[in-house]
Amino acid sequence: MEGAPFWSLIASASLALGMGAGLVAKSVHAAPTTAGIDTTLVREALKLRLPKTRIGAIDCGRFGGLCEVVAGTTLFYVDRNARYLMIGRLYDMEARSDLTATRLLELNPDLLAAGAAGRRDDEEAKPSAATQAAAKVDLATLPAGGAIHWGPANGPRLVILSDFHCGYCRKLAGELARMGARVEERPISIFGAESRKLAEAVLCAPDPAAAAHAAYAGQPVVPGKTCDVSGLDANEAFARKHGFGGTPVIIRADGAVLQGFHTAEQLKAFVAGGRA
Repeated sequence: MEGAPFWSLIASASLALGMGAGLVAKSVHAAPTTAGIDTTLVREALKLRLPKTRIGAIDCGRFGGLCEVVAGTTLFYVDRNARYLMIGRLYDMEARSDLTATRLLELNPDLLAAGAAGRRDDEEAKPSAATQAAAKVDLATLPAGGAIHWGPANGPRLVILSDFHCGYCRKLAGELARMGARVEERPISIFGAESRKLAEAVLCAPDPAAAAHAAYAGQPVVPGKTCDVSGLDANEAFARKHGFGGTPVIIRADGAVLQGFHTAEQLKAFVAGGRA
């Protein structure tokens, strides 16, 4: 079965499988350390079993009895003898983070892998490829609500579609602060109900800007009084309308769109009217 169809299946499964299919990382961490495993032997075993697959990086030192294997833009896990192969998500229960999603974003920042990682529980699933992502949008269609403003008032304006559980959104926030941008952050719930709950807490916090930074830092966010969160629905409708299935999405004042993580230097070039 090895070949393009096989790895298409792996790629889609790696992105789409939810927590029910994930491996509980806390149990993995309890296993004996494998930092001393010779990855050369793992690579040789994989060559025998998957001769048509170009194997990239192999990491056997972080996940107990599992080795993380990169094959192009896909990701899977094998045991130390490369006999068993696992397609799915690896979760760190202590850090409450999706390790697979974070790694996939590192491998595929422009593919916005997070978009396939989860949706709101009540949202109808639709193929993300059905809508071509827009290269330019009309920001005037967004309501005043649903936005969290931070950064210097005189900084270059950028609108960011984000999810506080998105690792690359967190990294992007640091770059935006470094370039002194005036950020209009509009959360969308890429990672499902928990993302929506956190977005509502941030939006309704006494100081939404401080709450946003706390959320990215993994600190608890205590919501204030109940507030109007209909703007979050508008953010998500806006994202769906324009084919944005993942985060981060960066939008310039004139509506030009830049997807994925970018450095402060790249963002400055984008703001100036060029390509990042």
